[in-house]
Amino acid sequence: MVKIIRLIILFSFVWGVSPICVVANEEHATADTLAPKKFNTGDLIFDHIKDSYEWHITTIGHSHISIPLPVILYSKSNGFHCFMSSKFHHGKESYLRFHVASEGEFQRKIVETMEDGTEVRPWDFSITKNVTSLFISIILLLFIFLAVAKRYTENFARAPKGIQSWIEPIVVFICDDIAKPSIGKEKYQKYLPYLLTSFFFIFINNLMGLFPFFPGGANLTGDISVTLVLALFTFALTSFSGSRDYWVHLINAPGIPLWLKFPFPLMPIVEIMGVFIKPFVLTIRLFANMTAGHIVALGFYSLIFIFAEKSIFAGYGISVLSIAFTVFMGLLELLVAFIQAYVFTLLSALYIGLALERHPSHD
Repeated sequence: MVKIIRLIILFSFVWGVSPICVVANEEHATADTLAPKKFNTGDLIFDHIKDSYEWHITTIGHSHISIPLPVILYSKSNGFHCFMSSKFHHGKESYLRFHVASEGEFQRKIVETMEDGTEVRPWDFSITKNVTSLFISIILLLFIFLAVAKRYTENFARAPKGIQSWIEPIVVFICDDIAKPSIGKEKYQKYLPYLLTSFFFIFINNLMGLFPFFPGGANLTGDISVTLVLALFTFALTSFSGSRDYWVHLINAPGIPLWLKFPFPLMPIVEIMGVFIKPFVLTIRLFANMTAGHIVALGFYSLIFIFAEKSIFAGYGISVLSIAFTVFMGLLELLVAFIQAYVFTLLSALYIGLALERHPSHD
């Protein structure tokens, strides 16, 4: 247990300090220019939490070290184009008629410059940083669970060890404390694979988002499109699994005064709205909590450079406090990574359980 605590503290410290080193390198890179840019906290934060067409590793002097990623575009005027993001040279140059917009409606997105000078968005199927992180997490999950499954297949009665001893308690926890109480002992097994997949997918990606080095650092669960897809899976599963009583009670719930149903169907409208509010809550809860954690931590990083612009001594002085808060945020984010995966899984199980519930006749 002591070793685990030490690893968590070390991980939090590295996670807290390493982005500061990256920012320091970026500031150093502009120190020798004729008109050095003033430090912009907003740019720093959005550059770290937003998706990108390359995987930035670090900055050494004037050199940016990054992994270029495939760009796949479809233009209505001249068809498909496939090339590597290194063609853009960090978004400052155009390739063919495409470039990464630095401002405006399509900021940080690839746009196409038409012959009349207007900019339009092509169909973008690029393998971005978040998509690459998604593939890495899928491969990691497959590796973990295939290894655990193989060990169970070889000798089920053998005591768990290694990664199996880490995974088994979590699986038992989700089964006994989430699936069974929320869905019921008779039907929980049908939905347990989805709940386990949701939990471990979110949890692994939350942890990878906290790790500051490749293949970590992508803010996948802080991307609202990813959380929306996860919520839509729960919504579809809930809708298609819903019992007859579930749908009937949305329109004609028992115990509600008749005047709230007809001719002014206030309660049916509220109940139907609730069906669509549930996936919205799942989407926003996960997205907002994971993004907020990154923003707060990056805000602490920024204090060093904000104070350093006023005085180098103030920058050094605040750095002690900033790093201390960053390490604390690292420990807190590790807890949040688990809690958010747990909450999403729990709410999904509750929604499914409510949809499956059968009610006694009220005739």
